[in-house]
Amino acid sequence: MLAYALMPDPRPSGAGNAGARLDRLVEIMRTLRSPDGCPWDREQTLESLRPFVIEEAYEVVDAIDRGDLPGLCDELGDLVFEAVFLAQLCAEDGRFTLADALDAAAAKLIRRHPHVFGEDARSDTMTSDDVKRRWEQIKAAERDSAGQPPSLLGGIPGALPALLRAYRIGRRTATVGFDWERPADVLDKVREELSEVEAAVQREAPDAVEEELGDLLFSVANLARHLGVEPEAALSGANRKFTRRFAALEQHFRAAGRALRDVPADELDQAWNRIKQTERT
Repeated sequence: MLAYALMPDPRPSGAGNAGARLDRLVEIMRTLRSPDGCPWDREQTLESLRPFVIEEAYEVVDAIDRGDLPGLCDELGDLVFEAVFLAQLCAEDGRFTLADALDAAAAKLIRRHPHVFGEDARSDTMTSDDVKRRWEQIKAAERDSAGQPPSLLGGIPGALPALLRAYRIGRRTATVGFDWERPADVLDKVREELSEVEAAVQREAPDAVEEELGDLLFSVANLARHLGVEPEAALSGANRKFTRRFAALEQHFRAAGRALRDVPADELDQAWNRIKQTERT
């Protein structure tokens, strides 16, 4: 503990300067990774940090969903720290520094916004859809110049949550016209996939059930896209609603001195419906 007490605490060189605060965070990370720093931090690798990056990103989203701005401030700091941590590991191996990553991000933003920084600057004729189409064209050109196989879907991260990835896949293919024309057409596809799930269940074919359920979920994600709904957010909202109502169900029977496992199914359903009705009114 004495070693930690003797460690200098880097202070920002400019009040309110985000760059100075980032410099301070980088110095703290270097200290933690130093021989006199934290044993746990020194043991970490890119692979071991992967779950923490995902967890912090989800905590940022959770703060947004809860409308918790002080929490969002805190969670954004944690997410930036994970980026600093990863960059520090790469800097130690001589691969790249945080400055390199920030330069790459700035260059990419400028390159992908020619309507702001380039030949189309100050153009007032571009719509949001035009911008998205141009963005995809620029990304495709970047992949081509990097020697990557030309693929419209190649840049969608495989580690995305499956529902969000299905949404992104549909959004990407729609840019080249590979899409349903109307939401009603996607609804027909959802009904078709549901009937195929039912058929697989009747055949008692587990592998087919899994495949058809996947097709059904993929179609639902694309239905959400056509209806202007982000499916991951919609499902998160449904999860929160169910959790809230189930907690009310538990509280209802706990107050009566009864455990849920001892309550008949029809009575559970009746209480559940009363809770739903109370919320709606």
